[in-house]
Amino acid sequence: MKDTTDDHRKEVALFRYGLISEALHLPPDEAARHLKRQSERDLAIPGSARRTVAVTTMQAWVRAYRKSGFDGLMPQRRKDRGSFRNMPGDVIEGLLAVRRENMDLSVRQVVARARATGAVPEDAVIAASTVHRLFVREGVMERRKDAPSEDLRRFAAEAAGQLWQSDVMHGPKVPDTRGRKRKTYLIALLDDATRLVPYAHFALGETAADYLVVLKEAILRRGLPERLFCDNGASFRSRQLKMICGRLGISLLHARPYHAAGKGKIERFFRTVRSQVLAVPEMRDVDGLDALNRHFRTWVEAEYNMRPHRGLDGQRAPLDQWALTSGAVRRPDPGVDLDDMFLFEAVRRVSKARTVSLGGRTYEVDAGMNGAMVTLRHDPSAPPGRPVKVVHEGRP
Repeated sequence: MKDTTDDHRKEVALFRYGLISEALHLPPDEAARHLKRQSERDLAIPGSARRTVAVTTMQAWVRAYRKSGFDGLMPQRRKDRGSFRNMPGDVIEGLLAVRRENMDLSVRQVVARARATGAVPEDAVIAASTVHRLFVREGVMERRKDAPSEDLRRFAAEAAGQLWQSDVMHGPKVPDTRGRKRKTYLIALLDDATRLVPYAHFALGETAADYLVVLKEAILRRGLPERLFCDNGASFRSRQLKMICGRLGISLLHARPYHAAGKGKIERFFRTVRSQVLAVPEMRDVDGLDALNRHFRTWVEAEYNMRPHRGLDGQRAPLDQWALTSGAVRRPDPGVDLDDMFLFEAVRRVSKARTVSLGGRTYEVDAGMNGAMVTLRHDPSAPPGRPVKVVHEGRP
């Protein structure tokens, strides 16, 4: 059951973001080539009979996204000119001046240099994530033109947070609370440049809800990746994941079917898990999912992330490499409510008894809502009976 207004606007925004997301993280010349290739594709455009999108139109979407984020891609978007209203104009100019003179510095290094040289007052409150957005908007986040160009098809990153790989491995069976044997799935994220595991755990399913629990925890621990490279499974193509990536500025990439390029690093990690975690004798009689995850996470944090890695010339541990190259990793803005952003949405029509159903349960809504179309925002992993958020015409 579709919401013909807000739901359509989100679908249009998701379509637009899917076309431009990769260009957002590319140097200008490569971004232009990428948009040219996109303009030559035969597309199914939401709400339109047209089959192609012009380069100039996509360039306008890039500017809108850099100015207003995901909401800037929605039809009839509101113009939000207050993105940096808490940062005085002289501070903005000082940061931009330092950045343009030192394009090789990370965001935090730019802030430190601006304070040291007096370009920015010592007492100015500056969030690195806000400065990152400012630099993206002004087009000064790209590397210098004389730097070697990056070929995304190699699926390789130079610094922490540029690219996370993600996949699912079939795990052992463990007894559930009733003593029945249940199959487990290891859902994992791996930072491409440092081989560090931002977060991973075993779950009893591989649905979109299971995957988003892991992604959210990884973001809380290690910040926001520029790109998220996934397989083609249903959990990696969910509308919810696309919405979250769009709002957080993450470019969502998918491997071509039956094409293993780029997945070698996380596949090697899975082989290491099988040989060093699941093959040890004490894991043969693990007594449940919690025990399995306790053992696995201890190994990840105390051994894997701390031990010199062959992929890092055998000299540095993933955690050390992360510390050396994570200066530009973005963090969610302080005002972003990740708990709210990761809620699932379901559209329902309110019955004559002013109730709606969700997941086999019935919920009562406010009086006067009979027959109205509402959006239910909920956490599938929450305990049964927890209240859900009800949104009608964009208002809670």
